[in-house]
Amino acid sequence: MQFATAECVTAELGCVSDASKFAGVTVNLALWVAFYPSFTRGKKIENFAVIIVGAGGSGLAAAASCAERGLKTLVLEKQSRIGGTTGIAIGSFTANRTKHQQRAGIDDSVDDHAEDAGKFPKPDIEARNNDELRRYFLSHTGETLDWLMKLGLNFHGPSPEPPNRVARMHNVVPNAKAYIATLQSHVLRHEGKIVCDAQVTELIVENDRVVGVDVSINGNTQRFHADCAVVLAAGDYANSGAMISRFKGNEYSEIEGINPNAHGDGHLLAESVGAELLNMDVTYGPELRFVPPTSKRSDFTQLLPSHGPAARILGWLLPYVPNALLAAFIKRLLVTWQHPEDSLFDDGAVLINQTGQRFCDETEWPDREIAVAQQSGKVAYILLDESLIDSYSHWPKFISTAPKIAYAYVADYLKMRPDIAVEASSIEALAKLRGIDARQLSQTVDEVNQQRGSQDSSSPSPRNRQLSGRRWVLLGPAKAYFTTTEGGAAIDQSFRVLKRDGSHIDGLYAVGQNGLGGQVLWGHGLHIGWAMTSGRLLGKLLADQH
Repeated sequence: MQFATAECVTAELGCVSDASKFAGVTVNLALWVAFYPSFTRGKKIENFAVIIVGAGGSGLAAAASCAERGLKTLVLEKQSRIGGTTGIAIGSFTANRTKHQQRAGIDDSVDDHAEDAGKFPKPDIEARNNDELRRYFLSHTGETLDWLMKLGLNFHGPSPEPPNRVARMHNVVPNAKAYIATLQSHVLRHEGKIVCDAQVTELIVENDRVVGVDVSINGNTQRFHADCAVVLAAGDYANSGAMISRFKGNEYSEIEGINPNAHGDGHLLAESVGAELLNMDVTYGPELRFVPPTSKRSDFTQLLPSHGPAARILGWLLPYVPNALLAAFIKRLLVTWQHPEDSLFDDGAVLINQTGQRFCDETEWPDREIAVAQQSGKVAYILLDESLIDSYSHWPKFISTAPKIAYAYVADYLKMRPDIAVEASSIEALAKLRGIDARQLSQTVDEVNQQRGSQDSSSPSPRNRQLSGRRWVLLGPAKAYFTTTEGGAAIDQSFRVLKRDGSHIDGLYAVGQNGLGGQVLWGHGLHIGWAMTSGRLLGKLLADQH
């Protein structure tokens, strides 16, 4: 069994001091003493006011909100580290009527934000949104941002993101790991307990009320009782092939999730006691993304302080950082996390697999992503010739972007991601750099040119341009990913989980991705905004009831 302490997160950030190590050992020892009888004898049932399943952003926000209000709180995390999908995100928080907006002279409203949020999804997806719940969420985002700043978090912004009519995107300093470190510290400071390597296997129901959980820890099952609430906060199901296949279709089952641990555990627990699940076929993606760096060397951003005085100083200084320097900082994140633009394929880029063969029509979504997931290793490469390299080296053509903030071009990928970007003067030399059969790749280019040469010349298109030149770039490996899933348990505005008949399941609550309640939250910063806001509000509601 492993207990999460402040040491767990700060070690990952590369900033553990001797004092923090000592504090971490002290907390670990205290927690072990508190729990030792339960795990050794297997007879005692530990009682808490609130039990939270999952230690990602929503779970820790709920735990922090509960613990600071005096509720005895336990957080159970199946992984050996806390953080979930929030911990690997960039960390944007989209909110309205914030202090940052006021300082920037921005006049905003809940109504405007609710209307703009509906412009991100396509109309058929937006039609399925729970308008009332999303508006309720957006009406509390400014308060949540204030709460997070009082806990010690710092934000830069607001930044624009069309189609938002005003700037609403607030970016946490230095990245989303700051949420995890700060919330975790707050939970422990208020005597909340976080247990890692603890897989919740069953919800315990007595007299039609969820009263606790069974947990597998080190191969042993332990039962915990919740006097007030069991809260599901276990993330999405983007990496559950079984759930994706069941709700979206078998053809998508081989596509992976950005978070490899997102298996829909909370959704399945909710369903096991009769919860209604909404919008389970709605996903953000699939989309092509370059694989993340495999180097164990910490990225520069991981070395930046995430909490404490140093983080506050960094937050104060950011507004005075020149835009060019800030864009360069964000650009490093772009080449790691953002997807390549579809315009690449509209302009003639070709997708090849590890054997050097072209295997799909690159312009057809989502058939393209489905085809990539069926290739060896589930990977593909994007081939650019000299003309494409020139085009995607300056505005208005770019490989990836954070809209109106920063843009990444071919040279940026060659410089910052040499693990996924290589250049050569010939097709043969390029193939060797990636271990691809040079003869097959040359044959593929010949076949593409032959096909394009036979196209109707009366309607010229960049898509029909033949590949040529003395500069060639290969970007990849890339994989097809689901970024997140929009399905979740039906909930009311008190975060109570609902059945199909609209009645609530007594004692069971859901936040974050487990409790989306039919909302569609596309656009940067809305999922983290919902995770933090739903967690904060739930703690307040439970404390009022307890």
